[in-house]
Amino acid sequence: MIYVDVSAAVHSKAGLGRYSERLAHALAAQHPGEIALFYNQGKGAHLPPRLLPLPRRSVQAGYKPWRMSVLLAHLSHVRFDGLVPDATLFHSTEHLLFPLRRVPTVLTVHDLIYKLYPAYHKRLNYWFLNLAMPLFCRRAGALIAVSEATKQDIIRHYKISPDKIHVVYEAAAPHFRPPAPQEIARVRAAYDLPERFLVHLSTIEPRKNLDRLLDALRVVRADYPDLQLVLVGARGWLFDDFFARVEREGLGEIVRALGWVPDEDLPAVLAAAALAVQPSLYEGFGLPILEAMASGQVVAASNSSSHPEVGGEAAAYFDPTDVAEMAGVISRLLGSDAERAERRELGLAQAARFSWERAARETYAVYETLQGRQRR
Repeated sequence: MIYVDVSAAVHSKAGLGRYSERLAHALAAQHPGEIALFYNQGKGAHLPPRLLPLPRRSVQAGYKPWRMSVLLAHLSHVRFDGLVPDATLFHSTEHLLFPLRRVPTVLTVHDLIYKLYPAYHKRLNYWFLNLAMPLFCRRAGALIAVSEATKQDIIRHYKISPDKIHVVYEAAAPHFRPPAPQEIARVRAAYDLPERFLVHLSTIEPRKNLDRLLDALRVVRADYPDLQLVLVGARGWLFDDFFARVEREGLGEIVRALGWVPDEDLPAVLAAAALAVQPSLYEGFGLPILEAMASGQVVAASNSSSHPEVGGEAAAYFDPTDVAEMAGVISRLLGSDAERAERRELGLAQAARFSWERAARETYAVYETLQGRQRR
């Protein structure tokens, strides 16, 4: 039985949770009877409904105690084979490698944010990841990187052989598609959305570069005084300074944080905007770019890390550290119906190149390669 760790999906609605849930579901659809789930049952654990039919094993442990237990097991050479006695392979889908002795393991590495931007992590998380991830990367039988940018970061910082690292892209879920006008009208009313707004979709944290986006918005509003900013996504960490600034500068009327929005409403919220803007300083993959494009929205994005891989020729890019350039790209797109129409069609085509079915096929190929080596 191949076990996929879906702990992130059980405990979080953020990007890692989406990844593990959608990958496990796609793998099980392609290989019925071969895929099982593992997760830690901490406080608030909730298995996504569509994963309920799959066989599963779990351990009673909170998120932080479980992470520490796994790291200590690695350091003391303790193995957890007894927790998954029927496993033929184990796939750790977040930055936590399950310690096994007789079973091949795969580890997905989403990003090295903690290494590249240490100031943007809480101290304990920074300490844990910097100690654990080099060890996990060395001990895993194979690594999956969610972008070529992440693969190159792993090679550069951890000196891992390129042959050990396989790039497998994520994808927007199938329900991200251009919504009907009545659906857009429904979410406008439900969320009291402004008439004209920029939308930013992501967990709110410092590397998302929202302070510079706010600076750019103020520049653009000189020509578009009714333009507002709508933030869609949960509050992550170290976000207090940003919201303090919004309050201090009296920007509460033009900046709205919707918080977490149910998946079924996201395509219409994205499509209702004048433009989607993703100004992040660093992304391991940048899934919101694909989700916006698949919903028929045009995207302006930073030219950093994985964004050009994901957005291709469809997105309009800017230097995330240059407020004037960011504002210029946003203004240009708002002012050109022709460019937006062209980029909308390019975006739909770009998003269609990615799928969870493809991700599952490529992931399973990594499993087969690793199991073949194990048998030899």
